[in-house]
Amino acid sequence: MTDSNDRDPYNLFAEWMKEAEQSEPNDPNAMALATADASGIPSVRMVLLKGIDPRGFVFYTNTESRKGAQLLANRNAALCFHWKSLRRQVRVEGPVEIVTDAEADAYFESRPRESRIGAWASLQSRPLEGRWELEKRVAQFAAKYAIGTVPRPPHWTGFRVLPSRIEFWRDRPFRLHDRLVFQRAEGTDANAPSWTTEHLYP
Repeated sequence: MTDSNDRDPYNLFAEWMKEAEQSEPNDPNAMALATADASGIPSVRMVLLKGIDPRGFVFYTNTESRKGAQLLANRNAALCFHWKSLRRQVRVEGPVEIVTDAEADAYFESRPRESRIGAWASLQSRPLEGRWELEKRVAQFAAKYAIGTVPRPPHWTGFRVLPSRIEFWRDRPFRLHDRLVFQRAEGTDANAPSWTTEHLYP
């Protein structure tokens, strides 16, 4: 890993992701998403990274799901990418923001039609009496939107994690791992971040 203090963490992440896309057999963009409710109780699950830009890391979800409700109640999150084939991981921490309607609409439109129907049919995170109940709702919304485009549900959107800290971890022999941390400099925001770096003991 670089020793340069002026290296952009997004460039380094892009390099690692490109390598992961070549070596990971499934979903190199999979990441653990940690959230917490209003009282601070944490929860974690795997989701897929769907975009990265100079502001941060973007994923999409049903805002009425458990994670959606937690993100609305506590606007902070953490991510962890683990690429076993490369023996590397990246950890991201920071506040979250909701993406614009234009961003959410554009991504929703890019999804397969069946996935768009599923976004309407699934009452995500709520009790399900049986698989037949879900299949019935899928059929209902497939009929409703049989002609024309499938609009984005009002409860479905994206969140962007605005990194205040990004740590790159690389496996080394005898557990003497490399750890490089980028910290967003105090007083800079996500639109024009300035980074400080430091190496950590393994």
